[in-house]
Amino acid sequence: MKEREITALEQALGYHFRRRAVIEQALTHSSQAREQEAQHAGDSKYKVSDNEQLEFLGDTVLALVTSEELYHRFPHFREGELSKLRAHLVSERHLIRVAQRLELGHYLRLGRGEEKSGGRSKTALLVDALEAVLAAIYLDGGLEVAREFVLRNVVAPELERMEREGGMMPVTDFKSALQEAVQGLGLPQPNYVLVEETGPEHRKTFTVEARLQGRSGREVEFVGRAQGSTKKTAEQDAARQLLTALASQSKAETKTAARASHEVK
Repeated sequence: MKEREITALEQALGYHFRRRAVIEQALTHSSQAREQEAQHAGDSKYKVSDNEQLEFLGDTVLALVTSEELYHRFPHFREGELSKLRAHLVSERHLIRVAQRLELGHYLRLGRGEEKSGGRSKTALLVDALEAVLAAIYLDGGLEVAREFVLRNVVAPELERMEREGGMMPVTDFKSALQEAVQGLGLPQPNYVLVEETGPEHRKTFTVEARLQGRSGREVEFVGRAQGSTKKTAEQDAARQLLTALASQSKAETKTAARASHEVK
């Protein structure tokens, strides 16, 4: 990475690295690392570190810091409530917004194939990079610095947003919420279909469609399509899209009914 890029990233992160190698590793995708190694195929000792191990460590640090903060902040919450709130704060759906706000995609080191396929905007890559960057901060500056980063960027802004909007617990199980919604509307239950599976065995990306039929049970009226690093994640995001579609339809029908009633009067 160029010096000005590292400086810009450090400003965004609010942290200055003493060891530049650790942040460069955190931003190095496996595609870039394997590509560099291939260029030195004759040298079996030539190895390039990618961010997969750092991602693993960062995930653990994130869970620890988030759990500790929720434990102290909400002493009246039961275990189930704490678990549900933590699941939201460390979810791919929330972390992608943090990664995008920090513009991590701009700093990723990708192989040519991943670059061409739009890797800089892929949710899985950005979330993995965010967790790897957190691990880099932890290794370079210690737990307290990492805790400050997590609270400032991941936990506090989201809790404040939720409080402004009424303090409601977030919906994290969109499949269950969708099941309840369609039951209330008298619709058939949605079908979840795996339509695509890409990537190496250890790092697959799953594309799932959630298909919702109308009352006749014959034609599909709504389709939610989402990608995720697991089938479960993709299914949840697809279910979320269907919930949004149903809510939009309900609002439109309410407005139409109100307009018709007004015209009759």
